[in-house]
Amino acid sequence: MNLKYFIKKLFQSIITIWIVLTISFILFRAMPGNPVSMFIKTDGMDPKVARALIRQYGLDLPLHQQYLVYIKDILAGNFGQSFSFKKPVLDVIGERLPNTIILALAAQIFAILFGIIIGTIAAANRGKKIDVILLGSALFIYAIPAFWLGIILLSYFGVKLGVVPLFGMITPGVEYTSKLAYYKDVAHHLILPAITFGLAITGRYAMIMRGSLLDIFTEDYVTTARAKGFNRKYIIRKHALPNAMLPMVTIIAISLGFVVAGAIQTETVFSWPGVGILTIKALEMRDYPLLQGVFLIISLCVIAANFIADIVYMYIDPRIKYE
Repeated sequence: MNLKYFIKKLFQSIITIWIVLTISFILFRAMPGNPVSMFIKTDGMDPKVARALIRQYGLDLPLHQQYLVYIKDILAGNFGQSFSFKKPVLDVIGERLPNTIILALAAQIFAILFGIIIGTIAAANRGKKIDVILLGSALFIYAIPAFWLGIILLSYFGVKLGVVPLFGMITPGVEYTSKLAYYKDVAHHLILPAITFGLAITGRYAMIMRGSLLDIFTEDYVTTARAKGFNRKYIIRKHALPNAMLPMVTIIAISLGFVVAGAIQTETVFSWPGVGILTIKALEMRDYPLLQGVFLIISLCVIAANFIADIVYMYIDPRIKYE
C-alpha cells in the first residue's frame, strides 16, 4: 500500500470534514426564522421561558463563540440537544438512520444488478434496436424526479392494484406473532420504495457499464479472444465484465455515500420513517442541532465513501501508480 497516498487522502478528507462543519454551522443560522418563534408557536409558552431556553442552548452567544462551542462539542461526540424532540441529536438520528440504510441498500442492490444487466446487454448489441430501447428507457427513467416516479408507481400498484402498502414501514396496529412476521411486513412495505429509488439511479449504472464495456471491446486481449474462436458470451463473461467492473466499483462506492441524502424524496412520498422525513421536520421546526447532525452524518457518508473508493481502486487495479 502507498502510505504517502493514504495519508494524503486522509488529510484531504479531514479538511473536507472541517469545511462541511463550518458550512453547516453558517448555513442553518442563515435560514429565515428562528427557534424562539417556533418554541412559542409550538408550545404556547411564555416568551420569557422561550428566551431562557435559547440561553440554555447557547443561541444568545455571539456567532464566533457559538462556532467554537459547536466545534468543541462535535469533537467530543456531542451533537447537542434537539429542540423539537427534546432528546440528544444522536439518539434521534440513531432511531431513523437504520430505516434509511435499509431502504438505501435495497435500492442500491436493485440498481446495481439491473444497471449491470442493462449496460451489458446494450453494449453487446451496440447500435441495434435493443440497445436504443434499453439505453433510452434507462435515461428516461433516470431523468424523472424520484418523487414523481414514486407517485406514479404508488398510484398504480398501491391505489389501483392494491398489491403494495400505501405508506409507512409496518402495518399500523398489527401485533406480530414472531420476528419473521415482522420482517415479512417490513419487506412488503419496502418493495415499492426500494424499486422507486432503485429505478431513479439505475440509469447511471447502465450508462457507465455500457461505456466501460465498449472501451474493453476495443482492447487487444478481446480481439485475440475473438481470433481464437471464443463465442461472444464467453468473451463478455470471462474477459470483458471483470475489467469493466473497475470503474463500476468506484461509482458504486461514491454512490453509497449519496444514497442517504437521495432517499429524502422517496421517504417523503412513501412516508418511510427515515432520515429524509426527519430532515424535513427539522427544517420546519428550525431545529438547528438536528439539522446540523443530519447534514454532518450525510456529509460523512459521502466523504467516507470517496475515501474508501480511492483506497479500494488502488488495490483492485494494479496498473494505477499514484505519485
